[in-house]
Amino acid sequence: MLALPLLRSKELPTLQYSFTGDRFDATWESPLSTLLGLGRAAGADFIEFFLERVNYVSCLAEDDAITSISPRLSTGAGVRVFRGHADCYVSTNDLSFNGLKAALEQGLSILGLQLPAPGAFIPEINLEPLRDYAALRAKENWLSQCTSMREMGDVLLAANDHLQKVANHIQSRRTSYFRDWQEVLIASSDGTFARDIRLTQTVASMLLCADGSNRTSIARRLGDTSDPNFLRGWNYTHTAEDIAESAGKMLYADFVESGTYPIIMANEFGGVIFHEACGHLLETTQIEKRTTPFADKKGEKIAHENLTAWDEGLSPNAFGTIDMDDEGMPAQRTLLIEKGILKNFIADRAGAIRTGHPRTGSGRRQDYTYAAASRMRNTYIATGDYTIDDLFASIDKGIYCKKMGGGSVGATGQFNFGVDEAYLIEHGKVTKPLKGATLIGEAKEIMNKISMCSQDLSLAPGFCGSVSGSIYTTVGQPHLKVDAITVGGR
Repeated sequence: MLALPLLRSKELPTLQYSFTGDRFDATWESPLSTLLGLGRAAGADFIEFFLERVNYVSCLAEDDAITSISPRLSTGAGVRVFRGHADCYVSTNDLSFNGLKAALEQGLSILGLQLPAPGAFIPEINLEPLRDYAALRAKENWLSQCTSMREMGDVLLAANDHLQKVANHIQSRRTSYFRDWQEVLIASSDGTFARDIRLTQTVASMLLCADGSNRTSIARRLGDTSDPNFLRGWNYTHTAEDIAESAGKMLYADFVESGTYPIIMANEFGGVIFHEACGHLLETTQIEKRTTPFADKKGEKIAHENLTAWDEGLSPNAFGTIDMDDEGMPAQRTLLIEKGILKNFIADRAGAIRTGHPRTGSGRRQDYTYAAASRMRNTYIATGDYTIDDLFASIDKGIYCKKMGGGSVGATGQFNFGVDEAYLIEHGKVTKPLKGATLIGEAKEIMNKISMCSQDLSLAPGFCGSVSGSIYTTVGQPHLKVDAITVGGR
């Protein structure tokens, strides 16, 4: 078989490519391969194209009315160019060959590179056969199987109606839902050529109750990836009853007294503290910024010997689960901390180049307008050797933090988090409800005080904002004991 003639730069304006416009498939191989070769001929060390289509809708029910339905459609692409340790990112919503070529040319110019002379040869970039997770996992029909807008409204109004039936002293009821469908295609000069479809959904209910000067706000959120019937299968009666029960207890709760206490943190969303106070400090973006106290601690003890933690993209239906990251690397499991010893960092491609830590399938981004960065997926503290009864029995006086609220974290791990639902622990027993508690601490100290973990690991959906935008993540843990922490209150 005769070899195909080499392409010269001067021939690019006459090229005619035919690729599928309404989906990403193998027909995109030739134009993307040519563009990648063009970037390499210009002197770039590495080039990556990220193509995306999004079909998003959200719905909000307030009290007895649907007050908002917000659809969004978008299509676009981003190109990232590396030269040594330096890189730049350019995005465009023009997915024609010339549109992608213009974005590439702009990225090259930012790094001081320019397109090769007309007579220059364009090297061939041999992309792998399309690695199509959408086809492999039967995702092609997900969008058509999702809940219609009318169904969304009916379910949310029914949820609010049930809140009205089971709760007292109601000021307002809100239930919201969104569905985010995304198709992505990644092609890069190392031969990566991969496609995926993602479906992320969440539903949340919030109840505000007031009686005189007593007020409380309680919310619950559920999330899912990969189930088009998620909203249809939601047990909103259970959620409403759970919220109403918590609101009834917290409405008349006493304010907590400030001090230093041992605490027990519940599973599920209790894991938000580890995510914020420690997880971010294990991302290579933090090493690059020199804002993590753990940068040179790999192989050293940074937490209590009873603490093991993971970050992974594999748990079925979890909010941070992905078949591949936004750089085309297959999902995997990363051991972060083992029995208190720091084992690995969370790394994307740029982080691996600049820090030397290996990629972990953690290059993630909000959408095509952002370059990927090292981000968490499903991040949690693993199960331990204790029962929940063991944890409570070990505390003479402390606080049970059943539901965590919002908070803030400083650049190097200082944090404060509100507790939406808390209870006093006396002589190993849960007694009266408490409100107004805020947990205050520092990551490198609190990790050494998590001394007991139970066996009831559970995960919860969340949202994480960082340098590559807002992404879907999972937090989690079993019930765990913190030996001592500052609790702000009255």
